[in-house]
Amino acid sequence: MSDTDALALVPSAAGTLIERLGITVTEVSATRAVGTMPVEGNTQPFGLLHGGASAALAETLGSYAAQAHAGPDRAAVGIEINATHHRSARSGVVTGTATAIHLGGRLATYQVVVEDDGGRLVCTARLTCMVIELRD
Repeated sequence: MSDTDALALVPSAAGTLIERLGITVTEVSATRAVGTMPVEGNTQPFGLLHGGASAALAETLGSYAAQAHAGPDRAAVGIEINATHHRSARSGVVTGTATAIHLGGRLATYQVVVEDDGGRLVCTARLTCMVIELRD
């Protein structure tokens, strides 16, 4: 499946956390997914990008890539995520890039790097998804 085909299969985010956080997915394939998220509206009370928002961006991108890996007859479900927050962001947009580090028959694991507008590392995360058969 081409990157364009995989992105076309991304369902609408209307009414989801993805919409609420303002995440825009710009690229999806089994090996890589890229997206952005505004800092504004996703901060903790001290004005810094909320770590949970960074983790949600990471899980979104890794999950979309894992679903592209799984294909149309299977589903990818997150089973583990961890995130390390390296620096804060107070404004602008952060960009996340999920890159496959393992694509197996049952598991798919991605490293997700989140950077600020200046290309500085904000967060690194690792997401593992289990690939399962769809049930009726």
